[in-house]
Amino acid sequence: MVDFNVTNIRADFPILSRTVNGRPLVYLDNAATNQKPQVVIDAIAHYYANTNANIHRGVHALSQEATEAFENARRTVQGFFNIAHPQEVIFTAGTTHSINTVAHGYRSMLQAGDEIIVSEAEHHANIVPWQMLCDLVGSKLKVIPMTIDGSLDQEMYHQLLSSKTKIVVVNHVSNALGTINPIKDMIDRAHQVGAVVLIDGAQASSHIPTDLQALDADFYVTSAHKMCGPTGVGVLYGKKHLLEALPPYQGGGEMIKEVTFQQTTYAELPHKLEAGTPNISGVIAFGAAIEYLKGLGVAAIGQYEHDLLVYATAALKTIPGLTIYGDGPNKTAVLSFNIEGIHPYDIGTLLDQMGIAVRTGHHCAQPIMDYYKIPGTIRASLAFYNTQEEIDVFVNALKRAAVMLLG
Repeated sequence: MVDFNVTNIRADFPILSRTVNGRPLVYLDNAATNQKPQVVIDAIAHYYANTNANIHRGVHALSQEATEAFENARRTVQGFFNIAHPQEVIFTAGTTHSINTVAHGYRSMLQAGDEIIVSEAEHHANIVPWQMLCDLVGSKLKVIPMTIDGSLDQEMYHQLLSSKTKIVVVNHVSNALGTINPIKDMIDRAHQVGAVVLIDGAQASSHIPTDLQALDADFYVTSAHKMCGPTGVGVLYGKKHLLEALPPYQGGGEMIKEVTFQQTTYAELPHKLEAGTPNISGVIAFGAAIEYLKGLGVAAIGQYEHDLLVYATAALKTIPGLTIYGDGPNKTAVLSFNIEGIHPYDIGTLLDQMGIAVRTGHHCAQPIMDYYKIPGTIRASLAFYNTQEEIDVFVNALKRAAVMLLG
């Protein structure tokens, strides 16, 4: 194991000390959302107790302090992802909002016969907006197929690319399986045919160091709550010229320059794409979450979680009838599995009675479940504050649940 002081780290997360159903909480649902350190909770409380004001246009002290804290968070995001310009950081309500902002913008840029490529392993949020776009403008949706280990068929991807390809959308990491996709090569291949690429980074951002200039991604989207930050905050990164070309997704305050009944002109980036009052406290707390992750080191986090993954995978494989889906060589600490003869929901319910939180179902990735011909899986997703001891508790509870359900 990596030398990682998990005891001290766990002390930073108040919720990890609570009990559920009389048992110590074992939280293994980190792919849905991870827990929040005290510094993030404090950042929200501090804002409302000391700085609460609307931002950007106020001349009074509170507004100026709130604006400074908000824009400092934008610069924190910029540095974390190595983004060239702060104007390329657009704050949204989350990854889904970010994707829809881009898909809506391309309504005026695509036409019948153009093609959009998605993968079979996408979250519904990175499928449905593109289907809606294709239905509206007459473009075609092409799908990169999966392989049995959860990776994408790169040869088929290369064959799908053509001069008709205008947009490629793919996840950095699969939320259902944990598979890490070779996005640098996929981006480069798409650029060779003149396509732009949107990467869904929601499952990667707190696990894999991400340099957006080195990746040369055109758009990259993620959510604060997958990075120890609050819910209701996300990021849309886009290259400046591409963001400037997007029409506003929403109209209202903040995104305008001048309004008359004859014509409205729009503000410069980033404000053009940030209509209305933002989640000010959430953005400020997101900045605090990123500083917390930086203090631990994302590379160190990833290595520790990989060690946990190896340990947990070996332990799960000792359980008779258990199948792990997406058991490929390149993945984050996500284990998606079933036990023969048992419905995932039944396992999840019994584990909850033992204080263990896992996710059951299709994980908003029904095409993946269709590929494996299953209704859903049990998903245990690990974070840097989990321990080998928790994995032992989880595996032993899983064995007990299997005995109870199989009789």
